[in-house]
Amino acid sequence: MLTKGGSRGRPAPKCTRPYMPGYGLPGGSKGLFPWKWAEERLSKSHNYWVATSRPEGKPHLMIVWGLWMGGAFYFSTGRQSRKAKNLAHRPHCVIATELAHQAVIVEGVAEEVQDVGFRRRYLEAAERKYKFDMSAFEKDILSLKEPIYVVLPAVVFGLDEKKSLAAATRWRFRER
Repeated sequence: MLTKGGSRGRPAPKCTRPYMPGYGLPGGSKGLFPWKWAEERLSKSHNYWVATSRPEGKPHLMIVWGLWMGGAFYFSTGRQSRKAKNLAHRPHCVIATELAHQAVIVEGVAEEVQDVGFRRRYLEAAERKYKFDMSAFEKDILSLKEPIYVVLPAVVFGLDEKKSLAAATRWRFRER
């Protein structure tokens, strides 16, 4: 399991232009963002948007706190929450950073983390990042009553309003 910064253990993502017909994106790789640009924003974001699908296919969007660690996104939620129920039925999801003018959008599949040692480290890291006492959640998270999810990216998009669409970047981690 990936547990700390960087993308160790995972091949570097392939960097290309996103497919955006009609937007006049330039050809070639000049002006594309390095992967480090996306990881910095994923690490520093305070809030993250999580998009899931209800069993009947209707979309659901909610804000969460989370951690970008080891090339993956981690977040917790209540097992009875709409997003947890959605992920139990359809684990594909989209995660986005909070700042739309420097957007990083992650497409992937959420899996529940079962490792109790990792869950303990997650709680400690979340407490440090958010300066929030997580002890009220510790018992339920460590007993696996409440979930922690990991989302390994399949495709990530990076867009920066000031750099215009000429810098729009797509990173592919694996075939979809």
